[in-house]
Amino acid sequence: MSDLLDEVLAAYGGRDRWESANQITARQFFGGALWAVKGHPGALDDVQVTVDLHREHTRQEPFFAEGHHTDFRPGRIAVEDGDGKVVEELLDPRSSFAGHEFTTPWSRLQLAYFSGYAMWTYVTEPISLTFPGVRADEIGRWTEDGREFRRLRITYPESIETHSAQQTLYIGDDGLIHRRDYTVDIAGNTPAAEYTTDFVEVSGLTIPTTRMIYPHDENGVRLPEPLVVSIRLADIKVS
Repeated sequence: MSDLLDEVLAAYGGRDRWESANQITARQFFGGALWAVKGHPGALDDVQVTVDLHREHTRQEPFFAEGHHTDFRPGRIAVEDGDGKVVEELLDPRSSFAGHEFTTPWSRLQLAYFSGYAMWTYVTEPISLTFPGVRADEIGRWTEDGREFRRLRITYPESIETHSAQQTLYIGDDGLIHRRDYTVDIAGNTPAAEYTTDFVEVSGLTIPTTRMIYPHDENGVRLPEPLVVSIRLADIKVS
């Protein structure tokens, strides 16, 4: 594990604190242009999201109907009712995005799959960076808006479903992750630059409550519009 990743873990509350926690639950607010482009304006805005910290699993509720929730895990996305009965299910959901571009509409299950892996990737950070098979390599520094950032190139194994196998994290002198670059493989390999702000401490863990995601150009420079996705978390609980 890189020395820089050690610094990141310390800044977020320490590896021991993260490993002793099991789940993070929050009220989730979504905005941005993506949801209308994909045919689901307002979807998954103001719902409860729960992510597991020791396996890749996300639950979001309600999902289009009271009493229904999503159940995301690698290789499967489902909608279940309050008794755990499957309402809809899609196995190997990633293969269903073959040939998709940024403007290709999504089904409800495809929406749930994307949101499930994305929120797990974001909210479980940085402890998910220590999972088996995840590689973190420090690369060259980056200057943006007069501020210098150290960077980590993260390579995820096939066992973890996320935006893309390689992603880049930008770490400030406070040890916190302020930007993440990736491509959205399931949406035509669209490049994205995600900015994280408004960090809070909950049960000893440091968690950002605001994320703003924009496109970037071939040189990594953020484009000012559109705001592709905005995410705000409230009422965060750690269990």
